[in-house]
This record gives sequence, C-alpha cells and structure tokens, in this order.
Amino acid sequence: MTVVGVDVATAGVRAFAVGGDGSVRATAAEPLPAPVRDESGRSEQDARAWWPAAESVLRRVAAEMAEPVRAVAVSATSGTIVAVDCRGEPLGPALMYDDRRGADDNAKAAEVGAQRWHELGMSVSPTAALGRINWLRRAYPDAAGVRHTPDLIGEKLLGRPVATDSSHALKSGYDPLREEWAAEVFDFGVDWLPEVVRPTAVLGELPRPVAGLPQGCLVVAGMTDGCAGQLATGAVTPGRFAGILGTTYVLKGVTEHLVRDPSGAMYSHRHPDGWWLPGGASNTGGEAVAGVPNLATLDEEAARRGPARVVAYPLKRAGERFPFVTPDARGFVLGEPRDEVELHRARLEGVAFVERLALERLRGLGVPVTGPLVAAGGGSKSPLWTRIRATVSGMELRVSPQAETGYGAAMLAAAAVLPGGLTEAAAMIGGEESVVEPDAAEQEPMEENYQRFKEELKNQGWL
Repeated sequence: MTVVGVDVATAGVRAFAVGGDGSVRATAAEPLPAPVRDESGRSEQDARAWWPAAESVLRRVAAEMAEPVRAVAVSATSGTIVAVDCRGEPLGPALMYDDRRGADDNAKAAEVGAQRWHELGMSVSPTAALGRINWLRRAYPDAAGVRHTPDLIGEKLLGRPVATDSSHALKSGYDPLREEWAAEVFDFGVDWLPEVVRPTAVLGELPRPVAGLPQGCLVVAGMTDGCAGQLATGAVTPGRFAGILGTTYVLKGVTEHLVRDPSGAMYSHRHPDGWWLPGGASNTGGEAVAGVPNLATLDEEAARRGPARVVAYPLKRAGERFPFVTPDARGFVLGEPRDEVELHRARLEGVAFVERLALERLRGLGVPVTGPLVAAGGGSKSPLWTRIRATVSGMELRVSPQAETGYGAAMLAAAAVLPGGLTEAAAMIGGEESVVEPDAAEQEPMEENYQRFKEELKNQGWL
C-alpha cells in the first residue's frame, strides 16, 4: 500500500509518499509565490499557483512508486480562502490565514454567535476566516462560492466540486459540535459555503489518471497543518499530547470530550473518530533563536554551564495567544546575563517555561496530561533544549521521528484505506523514538527560575 499526503504551506507545496510500513518512499517540493502583505492587514497569495505546484509534486512522487497510489489527502494553512467562479477557478487572490480585512465582520460574529462560541469553548479572532468570507461575498457578488485550499485542489483532482473538511472549516464558522455552519453569523445564505465532512471521509475516486495518480485513487478529506503535524507524531488517541517546537510552540492532544477554555487561549478541532483535539499555539518558540549563529556551539557551552542565573521570556513580537491571551505581552529578561551563552540558555529555558505553563493550563481545565509527552518540531532536534523541556515539565519526553504535515496528511489518506482507521494508520509510523528524561541535578534551580518567570507574568498582569 502506498498513500500520499500533500502539504500546501505558505512558502511552498510538499508531497510525501508513504508505504504500508510507515516509511517515506518519496518526497517532492515546489515553491509558491510569497504572500503580499502590507500594514493595513492585507495578506494574500496567488491561488492560481496552488494547483500547478500540487500537480508537479504529485507527479514526481508517483513516478518513483513501484505500485499505484491508493489514496491522497491534502493539508493546508488554517483559514486561507478564495472566491471562485462556476468552474472552480479563483476570481482573485486568496486571503491568507493572517489577513485582517474581515476584522469588523469577525467582531460582529463574535457578538451575534456568542452563545455558540461559548458552547464550543472558542473565540472569534480578528483574522478568523468567517469574517473574510463575508468580505469576499461583498467583493465578488457573482462568485459561485468560496474554497479552502484543499477544496480547490480536490476539485482539480476529481473534476467537480468537493466537500470541505470540518478541520479547515473550523475558523470559517463551522460548528463541529452541532456539525453545521453557524448560519447566523453570515450576511448571506450558507448555500454559498461548501458541504462539510469529517476528515478521512472519501471525497471521491479519480475518474481518470491525474498528476501521475491512477484512475480509482481515493481523494480523502484532510485536516489543517497543525492537526496533521500532530497526527504525524502519533498523538491520535485520548490522553496523548504533543509539544511541537517549530517557529512557534504548539501544544496539541486528544481528549474524549470537548474541553472549553473560557479565556479562548485553547480551542478544539474535531477528531476524525469523534473525539476532540484541544490545543493552542504560542507566539514564542523556535523563533527565539532564529538567526542566532553557531547554535550548536552555544548549546554545547550552555549545557556545560547548567541553568541560567537570569530568566527570559523570549517573545519577539507584541502579544501572546497561548497559554494566556493578551495583546500587551512583551518579552523580558530578569537580570543581566554575563554573556551570549547565558542569554541563549535563558531563552531555551523561557520557551520550556511556556510549555510547562501550557501543561498547567490544560490540567487546570481538567485535562489529564500524564505523559510521556511527544516532542516534535525543529527545536526538538536540540538535545539540550529537549532535556531542558523534560526537566522543567518533570515529564519524560519521547522525540517523535515524524512531525511533517505532509506525513500527517498521508496518515489521513491511509486511514480511509485501512480497516482500523486512524488508529491503525498511526501504528504504522516509521522510525524510532528517542526518550529524554528530566535531569534530577538541574530540577531545583530550574524550578526556582520557573517560579520567577511565573511571578513576573503575574506582576505584569498577564496571568
């Protein structure tokens, strides 16, 4: 069995061909034009570039397979949308996940749908896609409808409109609890919106060979990039959580029941099997050390030094969204670092403190997080950083061999083929986990640093 997952990210498209043993048999990548952004909040990309890039990577990975591809699924950024004509062709640029042109509509939607959002335990942000859908409806009154990124690619594959998945539709105003569009928050009838299905649902079979894929290949409903990245770690059953340390820090897991966070810091996608995927994303993470030269050398020296004497919150931009929400948050350093090595160590510890605070947030909402915690993302490749995270959290960390969005999308495709669904697909994940235990010798000074960190957040009024 061979399945393919496609990841349509901001910078480009990647495809992963995965075998029945979980091994990655081929990959391919194609760049996309950079989004156009300005100070007014506009953020857009040429949606006409998506399909040629996707077709290219699909054709290249399929050409390397000795057997036909059984199924394909697509994952993309959450909340990127475009208006289309009756042929499914974009009528203008796609409005990206961070476009703010729907901010006023989102403010109204937050008020009109207040009871619904309360029941879902989520808030409506200024960049939510549902506000931009209203904006597109006014900007393109003759449009046939709106599409999320995977919808457009699915339509190209099958030659007809396809349903969207409940994951990509969440920030577009879809209610995964009632399994319906929040019709009251739109300025038009929801018939302009696509049909919605759960991830792993079969959208159709290819009626003809397309992009190197054979006739009969299944096109499967995917999930957003964050969810697919979580699934790639193997965190797919209740109680499993993954801390993904990429450019930002993301904590995501699985619960049997919907968990509501009154602060709006955490929200939940619907699991393909009916469970829930609570999680949140911080505004700090790997970005804390982005552009720092000689990282490996700094790590080695910082490991020899031990815990920092200063405490850092390495936030590079204004505002925080998880594990607490405030537009006023600013990064800080408590104390004077003796040199760049100590500052580096303090930054690593600061991100670990954010992770522990996130775990405490979950437990405070009644979510049991007993470990081991799956560690994934580029930051998890640093042995020092992973050990610091284990020590600060007091939990064993299992470093996942997989965390790629495209790999997670391939798992969703496999779930539609395998009788055991997503659980069986997760069991086939290839590669070996490495295990990192807390460092008992460093736990006491790290605990002191964490309490100083937490106290400063309270002093600032952010906690």
